[in-house]
Amino acid sequence: MGTLQKSLKTRHITMISIGGVIGTGLFVGTGKNILSTGPAAVVSYAIACLLIVLIMQMVGEMASGEMVLGRKSGSSAELGSFASYAEKYIGPWAGFTVGWLYWASWVFIVGLEAALIGGMLHNWFPFIPVWVGGVGITLLMTIINIYSVKSFGEFEYWISFIKVTAIIAFLVVGTAMVLGIWPNYEPKGFGILTEFGAFAPNGIIPIFTAIVFVIFSICGAEVAAIAAAESENPAKNIVRAIKNVVFRLGLFFVGSVAIMIMILPWNDSTMLAAPYANILSMAGLPIAAQIIQIVIFVSLISVLNSALYTSSRMLLEMSRQGNAPKVFSQIKNRRGAPVPAILGSTVVAYVCSLLYFVSPEVIFYFLGNCVGGLMIVVYIFIAISQIRFRRSYDLQTTEPLAIKMWLFPGLSYITIGILVLIYFCQVLIESLRTQFYLSSIVVVGSILLFFILGKLASKKTEQIERIEEKFASE
Repeated sequence: MGTLQKSLKTRHITMISIGGVIGTGLFVGTGKNILSTGPAAVVSYAIACLLIVLIMQMVGEMASGEMVLGRKSGSSAELGSFASYAEKYIGPWAGFTVGWLYWASWVFIVGLEAALIGGMLHNWFPFIPVWVGGVGITLLMTIINIYSVKSFGEFEYWISFIKVTAIIAFLVVGTAMVLGIWPNYEPKGFGILTEFGAFAPNGIIPIFTAIVFVIFSICGAEVAAIAAAESENPAKNIVRAIKNVVFRLGLFFVGSVAIMIMILPWNDSTMLAAPYANILSMAGLPIAAQIIQIVIFVSLISVLNSALYTSSRMLLEMSRQGNAPKVFSQIKNRRGAPVPAILGSTVVAYVCSLLYFVSPEVIFYFLGNCVGGLMIVVYIFIAISQIRFRRSYDLQTTEPLAIKMWLFPGLSYITIGILVLIYFCQVLIESLRTQFYLSSIVVVGSILLFFILGKLASKKTEQIERIEEKFASE
């Protein structure tokens, strides 16, 4: 079957954990969220970031705890294996559901990013068809992932470095503008937060529904927990990745939104269509729009690369659990890359990308509307797994955990309650009802599929046993 190589270095994990949350949702989606929520969008981002931090804390606790239990029993555990935690502490049906929902979400993201990349390349170079650009970039990322995990880590390190540098530059310039120390700009002060209506002009509910979009924008922090399993020092790197989440989410997302609502009127759709570029242009940086376009393009490639890596590792794990065909559990090259799982995820991603051109308003819209809701469901399963894990851990050992969920069990239950509330809040907003119903159908369908496949497998086993008994009696 082969084993994954632990060839990622600490610097790779650190940058992957930082760059994993910086995607096109930050550069493109932030303005839309401010338009729908008003200045109160900063509250949506703060709550969403806090939820992701809590989920990462839970993942870190389970990962570090499984290492302790594995050491005591003489076995080992994979870091960041959400499906295995759900299967072990909730039940096989939960492991099946979490694994496939998480895999499907990331595979769709690969297809989505490929379509967007193809569109950007076509706009810049009209002679390149959209599908050629999307397929070409996806093929390049597939080759990088197949070559070795180290090549993935190195590539992701440098493109994440570009994204981080751009965000830091924006934060420095934006903060200087808000404080009134940037030349040729007059700050508007706190009055801008209520000058164009109110802090929450559309009420309280949009603050919660916007969290769905924000979670979709910032999902990816957990990629670092998965990658840490293939690093030179998993125990050290998982702790470092989790502890850095608080700082980077608060700085990059909440900080960016705070700057935007302090500079741009919340109802100015023109300026919020490209908030980063427009704010930098207001600062007197004329090439800001072009620079941001390049950064967005780099971000698309980065997210595609990370999504392909994450989906392949989840498919590998699902196969090893017996929830996916065994062929995907094989490591086919000497550098430890799970080639069948990478190729399997790539093929499905190509199909998703193709649907964008075949039926962008129906099938592709259906898939896109599922992803945000599915991620929330996965996080709910992770939180339930953590509660059951802690109770089991405390019964088995008194050894302290390297990462521990705060205020357990109260905060764990509160996290589940908020996630459930946010999920059902989608029903209250007309534009999100479709997403709620579609994602709910997919979740229920996944659970039913597990039991249907289980019954079919049982019948097949019974038939084989009867045949064996017949031959034995003869």
